[in-house]
Amino acid sequence: MNRREFSAAALLAGAGASLAAPAARAQGSQFAAGTDYAVLDKRAPVEAPAGKIEVIEFFWYSCPHCNAFEPALDQWVAKLPKDVFMRRVPVQFNPGFEPEQRLYYTLKEMGKIDELHVKVFHAIHVEHLPLDKESGIVDWARKQGLDMTKFGQIYNSFSVATKVRQAVELQNVYKVTGVPAMGVAGRFYTDGELAKGMDRCLRVVDFLIDKARKGA
Repeated sequence: MNRREFSAAALLAGAGASLAAPAARAQGSQFAAGTDYAVLDKRAPVEAPAGKIEVIEFFWYSCPHCNAFEPALDQWVAKLPKDVFMRRVPVQFNPGFEPEQRLYYTLKEMGKIDELHVKVFHAIHVEHLPLDKESGIVDWARKQGLDMTKFGQIYNSFSVATKVRQAVELQNVYKVTGVPAMGVAGRFYTDGELAKGMDRCLRVVDFLIDKARKGA
């Protein structure tokens, strides 16, 4: 979801294409800087181990586009080459996004993100639970059988607050204008608007991974 709303037509075209099939790996496809992707003015920090290419998905749990994109992204991630390091970064376009950022980093620190990441999307978009507020998050977390003392300590910790701040700094370096969006190797950025649909966005990312691998 953009800071400004996507048009209804873009939503249908982008999300629908994303769910149709996992993106094919780029094989000789050519995409243009400034048209299909952006080259960052300033390199972004990366967390990828040495020798690996970092790919980031910028997302927001309450974004319907991110929810629609998730199945296709999961299929794509499952087929990533071993030299690619994938991570997710929750965005904050206004202070109201912070509870969901804290939820993501709390689940990650508790070792529960693989189990519960998709369930967060389901709770928001299918069950219509208020996970944009701490009270709603606490109620939901309790129903998942989590250790609520540990959950509360981590959710309100300095560590999670630091991760939230770093996420905002990173989205600003990448100049994220909407989600879902993708960053590659601390150098490249693309999203559904630039790539004209999220299925095509993943093909652009494949192209950029190959570009980064070649040092181009």
